Amino acid sequence: MKNTLLTISVLLTMSSLVNAQQTAKPEDTEQWTPVPVKVDPGNATKAPSDAIVLFDGKNLNQWISPKTGETAPWIVENGIFTVKPGTGNIRTREKFADCQLHIEWRTPAGIKGEGQDRGNSGIFFMEKYELQVLDNYTNVTYSNGQAGSIYKQFIPLVNACRKEGEWQTYDVIFTAPKFNADGSLLSPARITVLHNNVLVQNNVSLKGATEYIGQPSYSAHGPLGIELQDHSHKVSYRNIWIRKL
Repeated sequence: MKNTLLTISVLLTMSSLVNAQQTAKPEDTEQWTPVPVKVDPGNATKAPSDAIVLFDGKNLNQWISPKTGETAPWIVENGIFTVKPGTGNIRTREKFADCQLHIEWRTPAGIKGEGQDRGNSGIFFMEKYELQVLDNYTNVTYSNGQAGSIYKQFIPLVNACRKEGEWQTYDVIFTAPKFNADGSLLSPARITVLHNNVLVQNNVSLKGATEYIGQPSYSAHGPLGIELQDHSHKVSYRNIWIRKL
């Protein structure tokens, strides 16, 4: 008896679904609002119309030296800027959380050295979470420390490096970590990275702030700047823009 009732119930449910499908209209699943804001997507040399341009080839007014609070002292020349070794990292004046970042970088042509001593720099999101910059076209180092890695945390899916002295791109989607009122972690930071248009980090959940020695961990914080690393190598940057998400 129970099996009979169950069968009848299933048949009635299926019949209702079939009837609903037969009476449904395409319009039932159309959503007309909200209407997405129109954005000029730009091109290889022009940022999207809703982006904040962090370097336009002219000056470093958008960047400061954390040491002094003054405008960043790195060298601007011919539409690019280059690390001035020994002056320290530079940081955006504005603070960011969830964002999309486009940045182009180049290790020096004819560079000497090997391992980590070869065109080393880094891009820190929220001043804490490092995406490695390094020449790894043929240069071998530890895999979670090569270009495209989330330093000391995540190995890139592939090595998409161009040769030393050639311009390279990172396109990054970064989701900021969130914290509870007591400072404990609610949700970790996440990052997706395309290196020269090739996916190398696929929405990975970061283990915490970048550490050179020891394990990464989180401490509560709000929006912070984008920071570029002075690792004593003359790495160059250009065409940097960011979109708040």
